[in-house]
Amino acid sequence: MLTDKQDYDEIYQKYKNLVMKAAYKYSGNYDIAEDITQSTFLQLYMYIDELKDINIKAWMYTTAKHMALNYNKKAEREVLSETGDDPVILDLEDSAEDTYMERMKDDEQTSLHEEIFAALYKHNPRWYDAIRYVYYLEIPQSAVAERMEISIEVLHSLLYRARKWIRKKFGVEYEEFLEL
Repeated sequence: MLTDKQDYDEIYQKYKNLVMKAAYKYSGNYDIAEDITQSTFLQLYMYIDELKDINIKAWMYTTAKHMALNYNKKAEREVLSETGDDPVILDLEDSAEDTYMERMKDDEQTSLHEEIFAALYKHNPRWYDAIRYVYYLEIPQSAVAERMEISIEVLHSLLYRARKWIRKKFGVEYEEFLEL
């Protein structure tokens, strides 16, 4: 039981290893366990006057355990963004209807892309190759120009004309698809 804030240092020395072990046990990460240990002792320091009539050892262990479990629960919903900079919290509450509609949209997009590629191949196989190498396979343009045995300027011209043809032929369909 606590009597005043002078006991804080004594409690810290006595229970820091217990709190660290509990935090590590439930988080599985040493760095996170250190953070949780510090947070646990911060909570103790902030509420030391209110905790006079409790079992400090049990309170410290339980607090560290719950902080670690909460950290793990939150971490399960985090994924790194494509840039790898900031974590993004996943919305776990997607309905079955939203999932189904997303799949339908993906299928329609795949179908439209296949139709565009088929028409492009039929219209001009060199445009098809240029678009496929540069935009689909993401090969550097200099390597594509070398592979196709043309200059980089000619490749730029091919890509420009192919994109212009695609916009002219499929622009309306593609714009309608984007509005869905």
